[in-house]
Amino acid sequence: MSSFNQSVIDEFRANGGKVGGPFEGGDLLLLTTTGARSGAEHTTPLGYVRHDGQLLVVGSNMGAPRHPAWYHNLLAHPLVQVEIGTERYAAVAVPAEGARRDRLFAHVVRAVPGYGDYQANTSRVLPVVALERTGADAPAPVRTLADKVMEVHTWLRAQLEHVRAEVDAHFAAVAEGGERPGQGRVPGQGRMPGLGLQIRQHCLAFCRTLEAHHTGEDNGLFPAMEAHHPELGAAFERLRDEHRTMARLQGELAALLADIGSADPVRFRAELERMAQELTAHLAYEEEVVLPPLAGIPFPPPAPRP
Repeated sequence: MSSFNQSVIDEFRANGGKVGGPFEGGDLLLLTTTGARSGAEHTTPLGYVRHDGQLLVVGSNMGAPRHPAWYHNLLAHPLVQVEIGTERYAAVAVPAEGARRDRLFAHVVRAVPGYGDYQANTSRVLPVVALERTGADAPAPVRTLADKVMEVHTWLRAQLEHVRAEVDAHFAAVAEGGERPGQGRVPGQGRMPGLGLQIRQHCLAFCRTLEAHHTGEDNGLFPAMEAHHPELGAAFERLRDEHRTMARLQGELAALLADIGSADPVRFRAELERMAQELTAHLAYEEEVVLPPLAGIPFPPPAPRP
């Protein structure tokens, strides 16, 4: 299967997303996930179905009794890469739950009836995963290194607000006894239900991106800038200290999300608000101090002269 998948991947990339054989004429994408245990990238060819501007993939594993490896990978690392046609972009992989999953699966089966056969052949519920494209529809042009830093900051702010909005919707649905986003109806009394996969995936995507951004700054950007701007040494020490604070908050959020069924939504909401306050102040200070020296540095950097 590994060699067959690789042959499909090679054909897909060589022919602008078109392949022959059993996939000829079908809707096919390449999904690149990060290994849950290995941390290595894995690319898998998958059929997809469109729904409301998003792409849906199904963890059918051809009706096998276990979920496919790529599904376990995206639960651990929600940020994925999607290739469709000649386009490649980043996405957040969000499995649907409850009533929403059932509605989306019915939509998938209407488009590709074979998925219904796969479901009939196994006792597990086939996961339906929405691939939510990251980034703005019309992103600001990136011409300098300052623009690139702002691009990341803009995504972090937007993703954090997305998670906060989902948490607010969770609390509102529980209070009204209505339908919790992505999961169906919930009781209006008794213990508050745990957080859902939708909140978990978006929060983990935010946390992983924030961690990678800060690691890159601590190990690369800040030392390089300090060499040319020693007068900003105290500012960089403050920023590194703030990175450590947010790393601690990220760890607390991740620990709460380890078991979303039993996670305490009230505590999670409080920790999320702490993160929002810390990050808002941090990004504003970093933009004030770091962006001006970077505004004159082109991005991407020009190729070295031969």
